[in-house]
Amino acid sequence: MRSTIFNILYWTMSGVYGVICALLALIPGKFFLMHGVRSYCRLTVLMMRIICGIKVEVRGAPPKNKSVIIAAKHQSWGDGIVLVAKTGNVNFVVGDHMLKFPLIGWVLKRAGAIVVNNQGGRKAINALNSGIDRSKREARPILIYPEGHLTPVGTGKPYRKGVYLLATNLDRPVVPVATNLGCFWAQQAWEKKPGTAIIEFLDPISQKLDATSFMATLETSVEARSRQLEEEAQS
Repeated sequence: MRSTIFNILYWTMSGVYGVICALLALIPGKFFLMHGVRSYCRLTVLMMRIICGIKVEVRGAPPKNKSVIIAAKHQSWGDGIVLVAKTGNVNFVVGDHMLKFPLIGWVLKRAGAIVVNNQGGRKAINALNSGIDRSKREARPILIYPEGHLTPVGTGKPYRKGVYLLATNLDRPVVPVATNLGCFWAQQAWEKKPGTAIIEFLDPISQKLDATSFMATLETSVEARSRQLEEEAQS
């Protein structure tokens, strides 16, 4: 019952905020629009706790207003919502599947999001390069999911090198993020389970590493710590 109530309220609220943010996107600049986006994310996190019994615990230091790349594990629809709620004014790399939602394409464009082709390849690289050029003028963190897709708890996909291109071209360190949110809000599942979901910001990885060492360090640290957090949740 709790999951049903949450989902009805969440999707209703998402529709309302979609209209609100689309209107805010008409205002020059990103200040009012991003305020609306953060308000939506924070309200969702509050609903998760009150309705579903999902408390979000943050470990480590969220890099608020810092010029870094946030490379996060992606196992829940709520991942980005929680990270924006806890980190503040961030930019984000999103797949082009997000454009299928009404008004979202307009809002993402006005927010400055980097929209890439989910299938990867040359089109994804070109979109990423375009986003890199725009991001050079901004100091806010950039959120990216190196796997490129949602993954079930306990699994992962090979990390894509787009995160390395972001880090080296923008000359920014990368802050890995592990999570076990998928244990409570699995992928896009209707059912939500009560408990304490953990979002953990790990030690930064230098953008000065070579590509092989960088990708291995990132994937190993995020996946290993996420497995530990999943075990913690399941215990």
